[in-house]
Amino acid sequence: MWHATVTSEYYAKCYKYITYAMRPRFDMDFRFTVQTKIQKPVSEVFDAVYNPKKLSEYFTTGGADGPLDEGKTVMWSFIDNGIKSPPFPVRVKKVVRNKLIQFSWEASEGVYDAKTGQMPAGAGYYTLVEMSFEPLSATETLVKIVEGKWRPTEAGLRGSYQNCEGWTHMSMCLKAFLEYGINLRKGSL
Repeated sequence: MWHATVTSEYYAKCYKYITYAMRPRFDMDFRFTVQTKIQKPVSEVFDAVYNPKKLSEYFTTGGADGPLDEGKTVMWSFIDNGIKSPPFPVRVKKVVRNKLIQFSWEASEGVYDAKTGQMPAGAGYYTLVEMSFEPLSATETLVKIVEGKWRPTEAGLRGSYQNCEGWTHMSMCLKAFLEYGINLRKGSL
């Protein structure tokens, strides 16, 4: 049986390597992709995002003032912990029915405070969100959400992680709403 003697020098080298390897690289694009399968036809899934009445039942709990029509700016608001966020603009860039919704909105570089409902402040630049809808069968749809790019800074990294969490939550809320008729967002934030 082989035994190795591990020295403090060895640990120091490993720690230095691991610390370096785990540091965020600020020369890369801060963007992410989340996806989920929903057991509904693509037209029904697409409409649950496009239609402001449906979107407000599981996601924009403070309201959405219009459908996501190409070239339009719609206002979204949220009610979390009983506090309504100020509405913010969503600039719709491109819509292909049952396939794609693309919009931009102001990036945030902070973290949402779940205890107070305080949203992070805007960062003064925009990210692009692309939601794609792919029919996998007549009764199953893959929803993919891609957002980016944040500035390559610590604050940009925090903002990208925060929005990745938000879109993951939104996709689960969409799934619960369409498949089971429940508002998963209510009481979760």
